[in-house]
Amino acid sequence: MAEVTLQQLFTPGKIGGVSIPNRIVCTSMVTNYCDDDGLATDRFVDYFEAKARGGYGLIMSEALVVDPAGKGFANEAGIWEDGQIEGLSRMTAAIHRHGSRTFAQLLHAGRQTTSQTTGGIRPEAPSPIPCPVRREMPRELTARDIGRLVSRFGDAAVRAERAGFDGVEVHAGHGYLVAEFLSSYANRRTDSYGGPLRNRLRFLGEIIAEIRARTGRGFPLGVRISAEEYVPGGRTMEDTRAIALFLERECRIDYVNLSFGTYGDGGATAPMYLGHAFRVHYAEELKKTVSIPVITVGRINDPLLAEALLVSGKADFVAMTRASLADPDLPRKAREGEWEDIRQCIGCMQGCLDLLQANKPIRCLVNPSIGFEYADDLSRTSAPKNVAVVGGGPAGIEAARAAVLRGHRVTLFEHRAFLGGQFALGAYPPAKGEFASYAAWAAQALQKLGVQVRLETKADVDSLRVLSPDLVLCATGGVPLRPSIPGIDGDNVVLAQDVLAGIVSVGGNVVVAGGGLVGAETAAHLGFLGKRVTLVEMLPAVAGDDSPPRRPHLMGLLAKYGVTILTNTKIVGIGMDRVLAETFGEAKSLPAETVVLAFGSAPDSSLCDALLAAGIDAVAVGDAVSVSNALEATRSGYEAGLRI
Repeated sequence: MAEVTLQQLFTPGKIGGVSIPNRIVCTSMVTNYCDDDGLATDRFVDYFEAKARGGYGLIMSEALVVDPAGKGFANEAGIWEDGQIEGLSRMTAAIHRHGSRTFAQLLHAGRQTTSQTTGGIRPEAPSPIPCPVRREMPRELTARDIGRLVSRFGDAAVRAERAGFDGVEVHAGHGYLVAEFLSSYANRRTDSYGGPLRNRLRFLGEIIAEIRARTGRGFPLGVRISAEEYVPGGRTMEDTRAIALFLERECRIDYVNLSFGTYGDGGATAPMYLGHAFRVHYAEELKKTVSIPVITVGRINDPLLAEALLVSGKADFVAMTRASLADPDLPRKAREGEWEDIRQCIGCMQGCLDLLQANKPIRCLVNPSIGFEYADDLSRTSAPKNVAVVGGGPAGIEAARAAVLRGHRVTLFEHRAFLGGQFALGAYPPAKGEFASYAAWAAQALQKLGVQVRLETKADVDSLRVLSPDLVLCATGGVPLRPSIPGIDGDNVVLAQDVLAGIVSVGGNVVVAGGGLVGAETAAHLGFLGKRVTLVEMLPAVAGDDSPPRRPHLMGLLAKYGVTILTNTKIVGIGMDRVLAETFGEAKSLPAETVVLAFGSAPDSSLCDALLAAGIDAVAVGDAVSVSNALEATRSGYEAGLRI
């Protein structure tokens, strides 16, 4: 049935002379899995092999840096010297073992890096204009420098061919060096590489000509480019249409990988606030201009959605890149009709983008094994144990799943009527409904694995003693904080978690106390429901614990739903119909039929402590140890289950 439903998705395609087994592409995404010298590690190779084993048709390397000055992240992969070929050869061999194809993406970060990242080398750019994010003044490239870099791209392509890649892709998007030359946003040169579009195209044209001259006949060559740059002076789709026509007719490239954005606008990676395939219309437009294959990207996380894009003629290949983090086996599961087994990307960006921007190795919230394929031991134990897991949030779910994968017998207790814990409640604020897909997947996965899930069951020392487990994993999460504020125990004071769960009533005038991410999202939720909401925060800004790519969307929702925001404000008292507060010593009286507490949580290890005191072996995991986020909770729980 799946093969019929997904007929176009699993029809082989062709790029240049290379046959691609299906239309699902994993485009480039920096992992930070290499060593300091850009050499591939076991972690790097095993990560890519997992995607090939899962059935992705075309797997792009992560961005391979062609020159040390173009390194954008601490442990980015390199292809600037021959010593890096061996590790990349291991990667391509691992991918080819499973029938997938792989192209090498060639990159120079240009001004979108720092001298700290490049080992003291000053960033390079077409013009001395700093990146609005990295902010370091770059060195303006001379004509001689440009010639040297053209050769470096050619050298890199030769190494890619020697390493066994099936083709190469020049990264000319996202505001990196080649994109900087293409756009008057970053290129203010007055020589033959600046000014009119044909001049700005010269650098890319020379790179392509160099690669063509130095690689084998029929070796595919494509370009990744941003359709729009969304910044003053940046390229528009009309510019991109003209560039693509030039690349097809004069440079004879084999495909276009169409993305969007630069560091300056933050639009290259989309959070859950943006709709699925939200910019695929760019690819549809480009297909009216060029006849070569077009790859489309942008929050495509479902195989049926990908099929629909192909059937409607909007693209020739569909990138499901962050989806490959959430589930490297997505293509295989889709082909076999295992729809409920697919873990979908929820667009949270916590592991893929937030960690990368902090120069750390990427991970995935819903898939704690990604990036740990080389290290996690999933061998079956020879001494299975009876394991109880208390708490059905992310940490408990992953602890139970890992333990049963190792061969243990697992019973999971959750006092609510559903799995997911606080994370499942996080699906209720506007634009976050996809968060529920993780809990839905987990329920199905645990059932298939044979975990005994007991919902609406509160475990305690006595009930666990009757079960007589060999080990209890306490994923009991955190307890909401209640500061010593007069009136905080009043009948009109409720918890944010209970508001989101819909188990308490809320009046028309609401004060949300605490403007962190939970408080801000709860305020947006209540504003959406038509309440008059005031959000109160002691710090200078609300949602300060949200990441830069997501926060503007949340702030937009707060404005849209009329939420009043008071920062640098302390709540000093709560009455039956109002809240007393102070802003820089100035007293305020805020109407409040309901006060919603969102002051954060503290670890709840009480059950674990009680079990240990009763002589029952127990271990605290997740927020029961240290309150963090769901990304840390899933990995913490998964590791705890593997260690048994």
